[in-house]
Amino acid sequence: MSQERKPERVRDEKINGVIYDMSPAPAYQHSQVIGQIFAKIKNGLKGSMCLVFMENIDYKYSRDNDDYLEPDLIICCDRSAIRGNSYYGTPKFVAEAISPSTVKRDRGIKKDIYESCGVEEYWILSPVERAVEIYYLVDGKYRLQESYVVDDDKESEHYNLGQEITLRAFPITMTLEDIFIY
Repeated sequence: MSQERKPERVRDEKINGVIYDMSPAPAYQHSQVIGQIFAKIKNGLKGSMCLVFMENIDYKYSRDNDDYLEPDLIICCDRSAIRGNSYYGTPKFVAEAISPSTVKRDRGIKKDIYESCGVEEYWILSPVERAVEIYYLVDGKYRLQESYVVDDDKESEHYNLGQEITLRAFPITMTLEDIFIY
């Protein structure tokens, strides 16, 4: 008896009608960093109506077509806007971990899409460089609020593993160590 293989979920995004394949899988640091943040947020959202998703929900950002993004992390607070594996509302928070194949889209068109859709907070993480850029939506435009590159040399005057970061819309705080040391 032969067994059929289940089709693997293909990670892709559709932007302006163009499908972008998101394979091969990114470096292991990508999932470690996203997983660390996911755990902190999930714990911090207990008792909330909001849900956090990690790389497994499509964000249907356009009402005019069937385009979608698949954010690395997304906080969805309107549960009625979740249908199947898609979210049709406006996320409160999105984080993207860059890789060589996605850096241009994450810092360019995807950032523009999140901004135009009203996503209040957008993080761009660089797992290999151990860096984070934090953007807040101010008067309809993203403003770089914070930017950190990890310095884990305890003898350095710029040592910053204890640097705290708090999500804008939630009382969820984490340190650079929480994010980048695993």
